[in-house]
Amino acid sequence: MSDIIQQASKAKEAAKQLAQLSTNKKNQALLAMADNLLKNQKFLIAENRKDIEEAIRQQVSSALIDRLTLNESRIEGMAEGLRQVVELTDPIGQILESWERPNGLKIEKVRVPLGVIGMIYEARPNVTVDAAALCLKTGNAVLLRGSSSAYQSNKAIVSVLHQSLKESGISQSAIQLVEATNRESAAQMLTLNQYLDVLIPRGGAGLIRSVVENATVPVLETGVGNCHVYIDRYANPEMAISIAINAKTSRPAVCNAAETFLVHQEWAKMHLNQLIASLKEKGVAIKGCEIAQTYDRDIQLASEEDYYTEFLDLTVALKVVSSIDQAIDHIETYGTKHSETIVTDDQERAKQFLQRVDAAAVYHNASTRFTDGFEFGFGAEIGISTQKLHARGPMGLPALTSSKYVVYGTGQIRD
Repeated sequence: MSDIIQQASKAKEAAKQLAQLSTNKKNQALLAMADNLLKNQKFLIAENRKDIEEAIRQQVSSALIDRLTLNESRIEGMAEGLRQVVELTDPIGQILESWERPNGLKIEKVRVPLGVIGMIYEARPNVTVDAAALCLKTGNAVLLRGSSSAYQSNKAIVSVLHQSLKESGISQSAIQLVEATNRESAAQMLTLNQYLDVLIPRGGAGLIRSVVENATVPVLETGVGNCHVYIDRYANPEMAISIAINAKTSRPAVCNAAETFLVHQEWAKMHLNQLIASLKEKGVAIKGCEIAQTYDRDIQLASEEDYYTEFLDLTVALKVVSSIDQAIDHIETYGTKHSETIVTDDQERAKQFLQRVDAAAVYHNASTRFTDGFEFGFGAEIGISTQKLHARGPMGLPALTSSKYVVYGTGQIRD
């Protein structure tokens, strides 16, 4: 039996215990995790530094190094996320619906855990904590397979989480790290139907596509974020520029950062030069259409591929459009159904955009950067789903549950 199968088998056993834990027991473990992360900050940062030094040797991009980096602020954020999950309502055991049939049968639809969740993810060590927290709160065991780039960080984090589980009297098999980071380990997880109830890939387009195309285990697909900001002809210029700059530059390496700006030609005539100047001031490289190039000679001509690209750095595609219809058509063609926003003072045009654009999150006069479990009040997220079955958008606690029907009778038999 391979190491991964042994871990998955232990996870399946642990899931039986987790499903029966009280809310109080789970919350005690989550609080212990938060406390122990803070107590072990120096250890975690030192181990993370090993990953960062290796990434620098491998000449990894600065954007990916940013996603990889742990510091005191981010560890405090991870601990705060755990505490927020404690404050959230435990969904397990919730009665979603109940009714009585004419024959006297009483039926309840009740939330239950999914069972064992497999996570395959890249770079960001905070995902380790988010996944562990949400899975524990929902009574699920989790098998974590991070990338080699974050190996030391993930190993250190899981060791701290294991310490917390031990202190709380919960099986350490509830949260396990697959230490093999080769392709074979990921490929093996894709077919562990006997042990895993669902797989969640979280990372770049290549990883997600590989999991979706090759897994026999059911997949909750998290999506690539080719997000757009459409600045309508009736957009307030100060608001539009503020939202665009935030969506692109506040943290460019994350999936809810904007990658393309669509600007109505009438707004462009008055305000595009100001937007371009603000982008250049922030160090953003602009790849634009031929019309956009007429506003600034430094703008490179955008290729077809650029409009499909999730840059994940300080690069943005810029297209001047003649109508809201052209903007929506562009999003439909190039978008990844993640997060899209319109900036406009015209309520009817905003309503049209919100109704017609097909994405997990659509915004009016707000940055795409809010598509996040923490910002939505979920405490944390296990990923942002861009599919339509089971879950969509930031996946918090309810997304990690299923349901079963509990039926109460008094001796009824069917004719």
